[in-house]
Amino acid sequence: MGAAVSNWRLANAVARTGQLGVVSGTGLDTVFVRRLQDGDRGGHMRRGMEQFPIRRAVDEAMRRYYRPEGRAPGEPYTMLPLYRQVVAPARQELTMLAAFVEVCLAREGHDAPVGINLLTKIQLLTLPTLYGAMLAGVGYVLMGAGIPREIAGALDLLAGHHPARLRFDVEGLPSSAVEYLDFDPGAHWESPPAPLARPKFFPIVASNSLATMLARKAIGQVDGFVIEGPTAGGHNAPPRGEPWFNERGEPIYGKRDEVDLAKIGELGLPFWVAGGAGHPERLVAARKAGAAGVQVGTLFAFCDESGLAEPIKRSVLAHAARGEVDVRTEPLASPTGFPIKVVEWVENPAAGATRERVCDLGYLRVAFMAEDGKVDYRCPSEPEAAYVKKGGKIEDTIGRQCLCNALLSVIGHPQTCADGAEEPPIVTSGDDLATIGGFLGGRTSYAAADVVAYLLSGRCEV
Repeated sequence: MGAAVSNWRLANAVARTGQLGVVSGTGLDTVFVRRLQDGDRGGHMRRGMEQFPIRRAVDEAMRRYYRPEGRAPGEPYTMLPLYRQVVAPARQELTMLAAFVEVCLAREGHDAPVGINLLTKIQLLTLPTLYGAMLAGVGYVLMGAGIPREIAGALDLLAGHHPARLRFDVEGLPSSAVEYLDFDPGAHWESPPAPLARPKFFPIVASNSLATMLARKAIGQVDGFVIEGPTAGGHNAPPRGEPWFNERGEPIYGKRDEVDLAKIGELGLPFWVAGGAGHPERLVAARKAGAAGVQVGTLFAFCDESGLAEPIKRSVLAHAARGEVDVRTEPLASPTGFPIKVVEWVENPAAGATRERVCDLGYLRVAFMAEDGKVDYRCPSEPEAAYVKKGGKIEDTIGRQCLCNALLSVIGHPQTCADGAEEPPIVTSGDDLATIGGFLGGRTSYAAADVVAYLLSGRCEV
């Protein structure tokens, strides 16, 4: 549940029930500064910031982004500098601070562990985000949308405040060349503090082969897996083999896309099942198949504590209760090239809206080697001419939309566009949204604790 749908409030509420609450780490730096610019209602960001051990980062964030009265009507948000392969220490510290605050608030008032979820594909911010979360005591790291082979080893290094690096994916790089993303915690301290607790690491995978490879060949210790099926919300792994599509243009998944849980169990690591798992009977079935439990998104995404903007949340729930929502697996919308689940309903505020082609947040940009031998960046959702000028293929821009801006709009932080309009949202969800009416049972709202109680109502002891 990226871009703060699974926010600190939700993770905190889930953790208080004895389950693992997980905050989304996607775009946290932008979410953080937009909360500050909107006045930090409730003072939560400032409360978390007071505990961050690098004071200069707190002072700089307050100076640049905090607006006590919020923004003026129609005033655009002040943007962060786009992240690159090499950035100033202050930019890294802002990223660390944002992750620290989110995890700190998620851990507030209870003793249960919390986790953070990152997308492997968004490489540029990974190391400072992980380090900031670890400074706040995060207990678990979950990562999907790619092959996070180096992350476990990076966690080992960051726990000791040692420099860490990730191999940087750069298109067009000569076969003999390697680029890296480097992060040195020592650059931010005069004297590093005591070693940090190393969080457990759970890759999110959609195939037996990937789970097996990571269990045996990952750099560092993998501690378990989340096994995600194609009914899960947000991004899905594309179908294996030759792509086929149904009459709605959605990718068709088959037997090759099913994970053999028995073989996962043979790896000797705990695993959780995700994708359509938000039902008591699915939890029972998962436990009988050897799983430690399930990962649930859709039910939590629309609960009271989630970060979805209230008008959108209430509208979707009202229509879903009557069976009047459609969850479409959209093959083209995401700049990543992965299929993504998109919700359609009659009150969708984005219906008929014209989206500006833009890439001003840059989380989903792809790095490539330019003709001058330098690393540059492009995104299929930016203006077509700019993308093609950078060597991109025009066919890759067809149907692409700026998810970065759209997902920030979903959580109530839409950017004001040049014409004065606000960026339209994109609501994503798992397939289970279509049947949420049975869970609601006539209710119009519910809490995270209600979801946990429902899931445990068919408890299976193994």
